[in-house]
Amino acid sequence: MTAIVMVHGAFCGGWAFDQFREPFEAAGFEVIAPDLRGHEDGARGAAVVGVSMSDYAADIARLCAEQAEPPILLGHSMGGLVAQLAARRAAIQALVLLAPSPPWGVVGSSFEEAATAFGVQMIGPFSSGALSPDRGLMRAYSLDRMPKPEREAAVARLRPESAMAVRETLNWWLDPFMTTSVGPGAIAAPALVISGQGDVVHSPATARAVAERIGAAFQVMPGMSHWLVGEPGWDVVAQTALRWLAEELSLAA
Repeated sequence: MTAIVMVHGAFCGGWAFDQFREPFEAAGFEVIAPDLRGHEDGARGAAVVGVSMSDYAADIARLCAEQAEPPILLGHSMGGLVAQLAARRAAIQALVLLAPSPPWGVVGSSFEEAATAFGVQMIGPFSSGALSPDRGLMRAYSLDRMPKPEREAAVARLRPESAMAVRETLNWWLDPFMTTSVGPGAIAAPALVISGQGDVVHSPATARAVAERIGAAFQVMPGMSHWLVGEPGWDVVAQTALRWLAEELSLAA
């Protein structure tokens, strides 16, 4: 059975895929949705202090290498950047990115992306602590199309994120180590980037630039926002990814 490793975004956990995983399991895939380091339920905020994007990527690459055969790697938002980095470190069959954070060198293209990066810069140039989730921003920009009960359930499960990882992601130009660089050239495996038409966290233009950087196919989901794994229409996103995977895996067979 082919495994799909699903990597969640900032401030979240593997729970983000509780619903999204179902169509993939129904299609015969084994879905593995780990909590990134320090994100498991009950973990203290200090568990993410000093954790780098390179740590997240190494953990996911190691998980991929532990599978009986190269898995499919899927990432959402910041988890999409973790997946890009891990895809350079481990053998995978395919890469699917949903509203991915861009790698080193890809500039955000919306006002909201620039404003968020500026806000992160204000936490202090040497901060390596834990950032508490801004629930207001999550409601307004990430979970904006979610029905209120589901939105509040997700908000209640948000947890602290590594300030270092957030800074490396959103303010990559301040990172002399180029931690989030995916390097030149296309990812070795077939890749697909899916973006929400109304996403202001990582705009379609930014997502398209990510696709061009890594040699991926690109698709925009009309009317959708950032929470592609759970907002209305998530099932269409899942089926879009499944159709693409079926075609790519059959070509590779």
